[in-house]
Amino acid sequence: MKNESVKQVYLIGIGGIGMSALARWFKFRGLSVSGYDRTPSELTAALEAEGIAVHYEDDATKVPADVASTLVIYTPAIPADMGELCYVKARGYKVVKRSQVLGEITRDQICLAVAGTHGKTTTSTLIAHILTESGDGCSAFLGGISKNYGTNMLMSKENTVVAEADEFDRSFLQLHPAIAAITAMDADHLDIYGDLEHVQEAFCEFASQVHETIILKYGLPIRQSQVSARIFTYHFDDPRADFHSTNLRLSADGHYTFDLVYPGGTLRDIRSGALGWVNVENAVAAAAVCLCHGTDGQKLRHAIGTFKGVQRRLDEHVNLPGLVYIDDYAHHPAELASAISSLRGIFPGRKLTGIFQPHLYTRTRDFAPEFAAALSKLDSLILLDIYPAREEPIPGVTSELIFKDVTAPEKVLIPKEQLLDLLRGRELDVLVTFGAGNIDRFIGPITQMLLDRK
Repeated sequence: MKNESVKQVYLIGIGGIGMSALARWFKFRGLSVSGYDRTPSELTAALEAEGIAVHYEDDATKVPADVASTLVIYTPAIPADMGELCYVKARGYKVVKRSQVLGEITRDQICLAVAGTHGKTTTSTLIAHILTESGDGCSAFLGGISKNYGTNMLMSKENTVVAEADEFDRSFLQLHPAIAAITAMDADHLDIYGDLEHVQEAFCEFASQVHETIILKYGLPIRQSQVSARIFTYHFDDPRADFHSTNLRLSADGHYTFDLVYPGGTLRDIRSGALGWVNVENAVAAAAVCLCHGTDGQKLRHAIGTFKGVQRRLDEHVNLPGLVYIDDYAHHPAELASAISSLRGIFPGRKLTGIFQPHLYTRTRDFAPEFAAALSKLDSLILLDIYPAREEPIPGVTSELIFKDVTAPEKVLIPKEQLLDLLRGRELDVLVTFGAGNIDRFIGPITQMLLDRK
């Protein structure tokens, strides 16, 4: 943002993962930064510890008074009738969406973006790690907390920026990347898009805005005739893809070693620093972007091996003999299916218990059968009530829509307040929490409970 008159930045919804990255970016650049969020969280606590003022009541008196020098940024997850948002719009503040700001920041840089209905956070975080670890350098706006750096925002003097390209509210159409990966184009956010066809149209429009190279998951319906950038394809292990893994070997700790086949040859013996086959596929996509960007292959191999992953993405909290606890952000049926498949590969023959908190009434309504099919791959399901986020209840839409069709050998539907008591009385082998709501508040208590057992 080049507006020299802006001295203060106020973020409505500052605790969101994308918003907090912007808050950190403006703070780094020396501006006064503050904001509102509905509830305190680990992320808002971290922002406050970094000197960013955050408050938790809808209170227009907390908005900086100087209209001319204040930029207000909001997330589309904020209701249109929220008091502070109405206040700043009525009084002439410069008010912009998060996606517009990210588009402006990245416009004059070499932007490497990752889009997709799932897989984009880990892939973009790994790209940022590869560029940082290799010495190429980059700034990065990430959709999760990197476990290597403990943040969702990296700053560099280099002219390269890595951005997670979010399809929600068509935000990614603000970006014009040099190189972009597209990991998946599943039906999602149908409250915005209506149907899969319109989701795919938006991704195709995003692809048409890429300047140089598109790294496309093999099989996705974007054709070379629709875009000006060259297209390469990638896949976990399909040899028809330009970039793919081969010669996979699984170690006892759940990490794979593989060879990467790419148009320039083969990079041998790459160890995936993150668990499961799904992270091998993410590594193939990230490697494709970085190799097209010009990263040295040997440095790339080393960097993938040192990648610790992203918080809440197959995130290991307990791994003891006979007792494992992993947390994952999966909140779409395709994500659940991939995560459960990866966990089956890591822990073959073991009893897998999943706790799932559905996220959004609309997503539950639109995909109840698909959720039931994915969750039926568990040995035992503990299903919680829907986390509404920005939505009002929809009559007749409850977790029961999913629960009734789940065919797992064991299943129970409970309110989240009963979760810890239920777990205390259960024999557990491999336990996983899934969801994008506030299920993450249980990570600490569950971890401590399981460690106390041993």
